Amino acid sequence: MKAFFLSLLLFTATAHASQALIEFQNPQQQALFKELTQELRCPKCQNQNIADSNAVVAVDMRNKTRELVQQGQDKDQVLDYMKSRYGDFVHYQPPLNKFTLILWLLPALMAFGLVLVLLLRRRAERSGVVTESAEQATVQPQLEQQLDQLIEQYRRKS
Repeated sequence: MKAFFLSLLLFTATAHASQALIEFQNPQQQALFKELTQELRCPKCQNQNIADSNAVVAVDMRNKTRELVQQGQDKDQVLDYMKSRYGDFVHYQPPLNKFTLILWLLPALMAFGLVLVLLLRRRAERSGVVTESAEQATVQPQLEQQLDQLIEQYRRKS
């Protein structure tokens, strides 16, 4: 078990060391590369950024990001390229547009619907209790009258 964790640690250290070996023209490009690889999501892994993922597509995305940064493109240009190639999903902060609007509104709509259902149920329960007590008020005398008749019949037989 210890060997597994040790090999995992060495593998992770190697992956981070390989990113540190990439040479850039200036520290700003290196910082931009690091920031972009943290912000871009691996399409295969879905919940990992491309800096931490070793999937083939993540490696390709890291290489392309490095290439674009070394060409002198800024953050927005690199993000636009990645979004046009892989879709809005690759960025952890998807834009608000007609396609993603339902994703932003769905939780609020579901909460509103749940509150509405609960209020309607409560109202139905209250009206059901009122109706039930009104029915009992009309049925109760009839039952008492029938009970009295049965008691009277029983007494006559004795």
